[in-house]
Parts: sequence; C-alpha cells; structure tokens
Amino acid sequence: MSNPPLSPDVSGDAHAQAGGGGPAAAYHRAPAGPAVESAPAPLVAVDRRGRVSLVNAAARVLLPGLVPGVPLDDGVAPGWLVSAVRGGHRGQDAGAAGTTGAVGTGEATGTAGTATAAAAHGPLRGRAFTAYAAPLPDGHTAWWLSDVTGREDAERSLRSERESTAFLARASARLQASLNPRRCVVATARLAADHLADAAVVVRLSRDRRPEVTRAVSDGRLEEETPSAAVEEMPGLAEALAGFPPVSFRSVDPGRVPAWLLPSGFGRPASLTVVPLPGSGGIAGAMVLLRRAGGGSAGPGEDADPGEDTGSGEDTGSGEDAVTRIFAARAGAAISAAALYAEQVATVAVLQRELLPPALPHPEGVELAGAYRPAQSAQSVGGDFYDVHPADGPGRDTDIVLGDVAGKGPEAAVLTGKIRNTLTALRLVESDHVRLLDLLNRALLSGPQDRFVTLVLASFGAPDPATGRVALRLTSAGHPPPLLLRLDGTVEAARTSGTLIGVLPEASATTCSTVLLPGETCLLYSDGVTEARGGPYGEMFGEERLAEALASCAGLHALAVVERVGMLTSEWLAGREHDDIALVAVTAAHRTPLSAVGGAVRSGEER
Repeated sequence: MSNPPLSPDVSGDAHAQAGGGGPAAAYHRAPAGPAVESAPAPLVAVDRRGRVSLVNAAARVLLPGLVPGVPLDDGVAPGWLVSAVRGGHRGQDAGAAGTTGAVGTGEATGTAGTATAAAAHGPLRGRAFTAYAAPLPDGHTAWWLSDVTGREDAERSLRSERESTAFLARASARLQASLNPRRCVVATARLAADHLADAAVVVRLSRDRRPEVTRAVSDGRLEEETPSAAVEEMPGLAEALAGFPPVSFRSVDPGRVPAWLLPSGFGRPASLTVVPLPGSGGIAGAMVLLRRAGGGSAGPGEDADPGEDTGSGEDTGSGEDAVTRIFAARAGAAISAAALYAEQVATVAVLQRELLPPALPHPEGVELAGAYRPAQSAQSVGGDFYDVHPADGPGRDTDIVLGDVAGKGPEAAVLTGKIRNTLTALRLVESDHVRLLDLLNRALLSGPQDRFVTLVLASFGAPDPATGRVALRLTSAGHPPPLLLRLDGTVEAARTSGTLIGVLPEASATTCSTVLLPGETCLLYSDGVTEARGGPYGEMFGEERLAEALASCAGLHALAVVERVGMLTSEWLAGREHDDIALVAVTAAHRTPLSAVGGAVRSGEER
C-alpha cells in the first residue's frame, strides 16, 4: 500500500502559537487545512518532544483522548503507536548527527529528514491498522492511520484456504494409496489427529456389531482394539454409524465419553465432536475428534492495552467445519471402496477355490497330470475347469472332463459349479458320452441361465496287462479336439466334434475311439492356450505352435508334458494378460523297452 500523500495545508508556520492557556500554550502547533481535517484517513501529528500537534476529525473519532498539546502516551493511544512515535523521534535526533534510526516497530526504516515513510502496525478498537510516518518541517511528524483489517482478513483467509487445500490434497493421495480397509482406517485416524484435532478415533462395526476402534494421537501413537462395548454408550455414535437420522457433526459433553473410546493417557478432553464417515451407499464408519484444553485468544477479563483487541475478527469455525466435512467424505469414500474391494477379493477367492481342480488320482498303468492357470486379472473369475472321476467299480471307466464356460465373473463361476455337480451325478447313470452330453444340455436349458459351455470328455479303462495299451474314448462338444502324441513325435487331433452345450434343444456329438501305446499321450486343453497372445507382434499362440510344442514332448511323462507346454505358453505371453489356461495329460505308463515273452525277446508291439 502506498503512503497517503501529505496535503500542503499540513505544512506552515510551525512556530505559530496556539491560543488559550494550559498545556497547549507551550507547544508549537501544526496548522491544519480543510483537506487534512476532512480526510477519511485518521492523521495525528506530533512535535519533536512527542506531544500531539494536530489531530484531524477521523483521528478524533478513533482516538477521542487525543487533543493538541497532550503527550502521546499509553493513556491516550495504543502502545504500538506510542512506541513507534518515540522510536521515530529517537531516529530524528540520531539523523541530526548523520545516522539512520528505526521508526515504529521496525517493519520499515527511514532516514530522518527524508521523505521516506516508516510504518508501524497493531490492533486498535477491534481493527487492524498500519501507521505511516512522514516528516514535517520544524521536527514535526505526521502519522497516517490506515485500516488494513479487510486486507489482513483476506490474506488470512487465503492462507487458510491454501493450507486446507494442501491438506485435503495430501489426505486424498494418502487415502487412495491403498485398497486395504485397515490401512485406510489408520490413515484416516492419523490424518485427523495431525490436522483436525489433538486425537482422533475411527469406529467401525464388525459383523457381530462390536465396535472396531482405531485411536490416533497427534504425537504419533496408534491403538487398535475391538472392545466388548456398545456404541450406544457414546452419545451420537450409534446415530452416526447408522446414518439415520442424518447428521453432519455432533458436539458431545466430554464428561459422557466412555473410557474405551479415549486413547490411553490422553486424559479427559475439553471438547469432543462426532463426525460420520459417509461411504458409497451407506456409512463407512464414524470419526470422533478429541481436543485438549488450552490455547486460544485472550478470554474475558484478561488484561489488554487500552483500545487493543487480541481477536482477529475472523470466523474460522465455518471454514474448519467445511474442511472436516470434506475430509470425512473423502475418508468415508476411501474406506468404503477398500471394504468393497476386500469383499470382492474374498468372494473371488472363494469362487476360485471352488473352481480349483481336484487332486488327481493315480490309476494303475496310466499317468495323469493337470495344470490350471487362472486369468491374470485378480477380479476375473473364469469358467475353465477340469475334473477327474476315478473308476468306481470293476468294469467302470475313469472319466475326465475339461470345460470352458462362456464369460467371466460370478455368473460363470456359478454355472461352472452347476455343470460339475451335474456331470458328477449323470456319470453314475450314463456312461455313453453322447447321451451324457444330451442330458447335461437339457439340464442347462431347463434353468434361467443364458450361457453355454464347451466340453471335452475322455474315458479309459484299465490298461491291457500284457501290452500296457490304454483304450481311450474322446468326445468334444464345441471344444477344441484333444491332441494325440505318438511315440515317433507325430501329433494328430482326435476326430471328434459336437455342438455347444446349453444352446440348442438337442446336443449332438461324435465319439473318437483310440489307443495309447506305453509312452504315448493325449492332451486335453482349453482355448486359453491357443488364444494366448504374445510374441513380438502380439499374435495368438495358435494350434500349430501348440502341436509343435507337444511334438517336442515325445517320450516324456505326463507331468513333464504339462509343465513343458505350460512353460512355452508362459514364455509366449511374456507377462501379458491372458485367459484361463487348463491342461490335462493322459499318458499310457512307460514300460521297459525290451520285454521277454515266451522265452523270446522283442521290442514293442503293433498297435
């Protein structure tokens, strides 16, 4: 703010004697013209001895005790102005000797006798003023008083808004840094204790309606507890957690706070506020802000300088409430999102656990190996599955089913469970693959679901005791046909095909019957293998690469076959996202290369 200009009417014959007797008769009075007298800014002029030489109309209203001729002291003016005037005159005396003196409170300095104005600042009658000094002839000094309350309030409000914005930005970043509910609750309590109160307590309800309490103190202490207490013991807490009736804040009598809510060693708080934490579609919890006694501005009855007010004139309550309300909304949203994510992860884990393939049996003369790799997304529950049902009696076959339910998510998981249970029951009454698939098709069409499934069935009985050959029946229903790996490394697709299950009124399929010699393998797989995208150009792995990979497994055991095909698929993906991958290998058990039969030694037999 620039210094108020001095009117030429202020200067004049400083030696003119004021009329009248008393104290005013012994000082030189600075004459005032009409412009100075009617100026809106208060002006006070003092002589070299610190006596008032001029007071305009605005100054007389602000400081009624000031009249020309009286000394400017604490009895008639605020202390900060008196100190500034006295310091200014000491500076003038020093300036006569060629030195520079400080004027006022030291906020600005100037050389006496120059036009450079000094400034002093302080409260006056509940307002904030800045006094600007300007030299006059014959050692007089004029002090213009400028009301800067509005400017200071605006600056203070701007600083407060900036601090609040910075705090909310930091809080949002910290709350959004984790999807772990506990970490979000701890972050909420710590942030509130550091910026909104001396201590903060976040309360959430467990599944059995017990309070889960997280206490944080501004000194860094953190306590977590699930006390055997009722939230109704704390006034306003039950309502905040219920969300009805809707409340924003509620101040509570500190004497009614239960001991289990307070941090250890905190003592009885001076004030206490209950704040709900609104979440997505409900209440995520409640926050209790605790404040200790102490601090604040001068209260009623405390000493102060005459005409001085220690208050700022700013109402910060509404601003603090707004910041608390915004923080509570963001914290509640973060806690709610984290809780929802945790619930989804738990649901997915349960569904995926149900979809995990069972432990494989060890039928005599046959090697079985399987691998299941779920889709890369943690929230994507796939529909790929496989089951192995051991022979449950003499003359019965071991049955293998590998399927892929259309779609992802809980619906696909539910249908997968239904199909697995239905097949488990149907195989007890039907051994023919085609009829079994038709019964499954009817069962799916009878329900409300609109999804379908592709399947491949494989059944084998006990190996031939003399040759070790394994007779195998294979039937595909809209699924990629199994691959057969022969001893010489040849790979051929089983000649089987069929319609999707759960689409047409009647399911049709063809069954392929083949034989595995010892060391030969049949590989059942889901389309997650052939449709795996990778390589330098993001191409699909494809049936041709799968056949080449399987050919390189000639003579390997079933487990080695599954591991190698899985490894090559993973290398092709190179960390990219992928669909579910399911593999099952059926290998006729390896036998001694040379066998003695009837005293003659021969190697192998014809198929």
